[in-house]
Amino acid sequence: MKKFLAIVLAALMLFSLAACGDNTTNEPKEVVKIIDINLTEEEYAFGVDKNQPELLEDVNEFIDKIMADGTFDEICNKYFGDGTPTAVKSAEEDPSKDQLVVATNASFAPFEYMEGDSYYGIDMEIAALLAEELGKELVINNMKFDSVCLSVGEHKCDIAMAGLTVNEKRQEVVNFSKSYYNAYQKLIVKADDTTFDACTDAASVDAILNASKGAKAVGYQNGTTADFYVNGDADWGFDGLNVQAKGYDNGALAVQDLINGNIDYVMIDADPATRIVENYNAIG
Repeated sequence: MKKFLAIVLAALMLFSLAACGDNTTNEPKEVVKIIDINLTEEEYAFGVDKNQPELLEDVNEFIDKIMADGTFDEICNKYFGDGTPTAVKSAEEDPSKDQLVVATNASFAPFEYMEGDSYYGIDMEIAALLAEELGKELVINNMKFDSVCLSVGEHKCDIAMAGLTVNEKRQEVVNFSKSYYNAYQKLIVKADDTTFDACTDAASVDAILNASKGAKAVGYQNGTTADFYVNGDADWGFDGLNVQAKGYDNGALAVQDLINGNIDYVMIDADPATRIVENYNAIG
């Protein structure tokens, strides 16, 4: 009997140890990562309706103000530091009211995104403060990214606030404010991908992508700098890459397709890339 009990106890101990070991497999597993090489250098600015030069002056003065008094740094700390993001609400558009109508694409965290019916993000908090400064009611129109500048150019919105890179092509339809943020394009790959481990600059990354001779697929958000970088655009100064190009409505969808094995890489702005990678790796 004692021998039998000893065997049972030993078995229970082994089971307990095995169960403890199984718990570790429930921890999130890294699924994607960022290649820490800047492929571009860009400046973000707001796109103002060309028929409202006085609004452009107000916006530039406001940018100077929040940069000088520390407000901009406080907002950034909410998304890059230990601060707490502030929810921003949109009013219903009403031509009879004095409103600031902002065009955005709320799928570009940490600059603009939604939780429930509230907007969050660096641009959205700036928009709320700008409307308050101007004594106007804030209206936010959420749309596809490649429609943001167009809506302002067609005078349907007053200002585009959507992580917009300054570019001469966009300058044809909007007047850009002073720049407020420096941005970069980066590549997202699967966590176990070692293809770019030896790369030291953008040229070496491009060389590997071009060497695939169209065998590799790169995803990006439609209408963004990455779109023009991958496909090539003379106005942007990009030659394009010898890859299969696949556009998406937002970066998160592109990364999901990467995880699913439908594309090989994703190109997107650095800060949204960080947020997307963190979210997917947290899920594991």
